[in-house]
Amino acid sequence: MTAAEVRAAVRDATIAGPTERLAPDYVQANLAIVPSAYAGELADLCARNPVPCPVLERLAPGAFEPACARGADLRTDLGRYRVWRDGALAEQPRDVRELWSDDLVAFLIGCSFTFDHALVAAGLTPRHYALDCNVPMYRTRVPLAAAGRLRGSMVVSMRPYKREDVERVRDVTRPYRIAHGEPVAWGDPTALGIADLGRPDYGDSPRFEPGEVPVFWGCGVTPQSVIVASKLPFAITHEPGHMFVTDLVHADMQTNVVRG
Repeated sequence: MTAAEVRAAVRDATIAGPTERLAPDYVQANLAIVPSAYAGELADLCARNPVPCPVLERLAPGAFEPACARGADLRTDLGRYRVWRDGALAEQPRDVRELWSDDLVAFLIGCSFTFDHALVAAGLTPRHYALDCNVPMYRTRVPLAAAGRLRGSMVVSMRPYKREDVERVRDVTRPYRIAHGEPVAWGDPTALGIADLGRPDYGDSPRFEPGEVPVFWGCGVTPQSVIVASKLPFAITHEPGHMFVTDLVHADMQTNVVRG
């Protein structure tokens, strides 16, 4: 399927669930939507924390058709959304057209699903990809560089690998800086403040094989931790793992950034 076909199927609810293996040639993105009064601060926070929050595209106030996917609609084309009020999860609707206003500013943020294809091609297939489930994600105690009223802690995604493969994994993912780049840590999860790998905060529980260690990447779910910690009066995000499928191809992510 093409990216446009996936978006249409998601919009029509004929496809549901995590988007990891859909339209495998195309880049996927996280979504964060905030009132315009917070947009500048969110842009600053992302600039100060580019590993977990690499901005793929920032749209104009009220706009919902991104430059990276002409004809798409960010209000309908992710399938599952989270609506936040005063920093608390309030709703999980199928689309957000009824909540839309000209005051809202949408950000598309890079996603680690973008480099999973490269790991597969290198013979380093991520476990969640092989099992066709959602990648495990964890809230950490690693603080973000704050911006104005916005603060929070980094969220990471995790893929198990044998220790001897970690350097190859780093080499494969390093060029994808707009999709978090190389791992931020591996080995000891307590160094990030993660107490129990078996209980991720988002996604599915991991499955380890003998000799494997956890490898952690910055994650585009991080803005959701910012929304909670900063108690934003209103925000909209994607459901973790249910991404926006763009028309960009993976090779674009090694060098390019799209601007709205």
